[in-house]
Amino acid sequence: MQTKRYPKAILVAIGLLLVMYKGASAHPHVFIVQRLEIVFDHQGLAGFKVCWSFDDMFSAMIGDDYDRNKNGALEPAEVASIKEGAFSNLAEYSYFIFVRIDGNPFEVKYVKNFSARLSKGKLVYEFLVPCHVRAIRNSKHIVVAIYDPSYYTSIEFAQKNPVGLRNAESFEVKSEVKEDKSTAIYYGMIHPWALFLDFRLKQ
Repeated sequence: MQTKRYPKAILVAIGLLLVMYKGASAHPHVFIVQRLEIVFDHQGLAGFKVCWSFDDMFSAMIGDDYDRNKNGALEPAEVASIKEGAFSNLAEYSYFIFVRIDGNPFEVKYVKNFSARLSKGKLVYEFLVPCHVRAIRNSKHIVVAIYDPSYYTSIEFAQKNPVGLRNAESFEVKSEVKEDKSTAIYYGMIHPWALFLDFRLKQ
């Protein structure tokens, strides 16, 4: 039996269609730019303050739904409604926050000090993730990856000043934001970026 041979151009076109199909199926619908502040207390790590800035479309949707007096600002009652209707449900997914302490998973069960505001048309969430790790003379190694496993929401670090420190004077701290090669989502196509943190008592 003679095997049918296809022109090279057709094979290339089929390959491009497959790539485009995979890309379309992984397309996010909500886009977040984030910054983290590493918060220390007198014992060591106390947690992470998270700042999420949302894309224009999601910001407009939340503004239309929750800015009831349409003044372009969010009053306390409106913030409480946003927390209830457009944030608290993330608790079922650990708020998209995945932490490892010296290689061991740390489950984020709750957050504190949630706030929401509209800044130049952008919706901004801020909240604190408590995560207490006592500093010792040897380095403690923490990885903080924030991502939506379904890839419906794209969460990326800000290009400028993605990470800050608070109350870190008593500790030696090294931090780096980079791709987390140990984690893959969406059929292995995406490696989320993460904060890699090492800290210890000053010698």
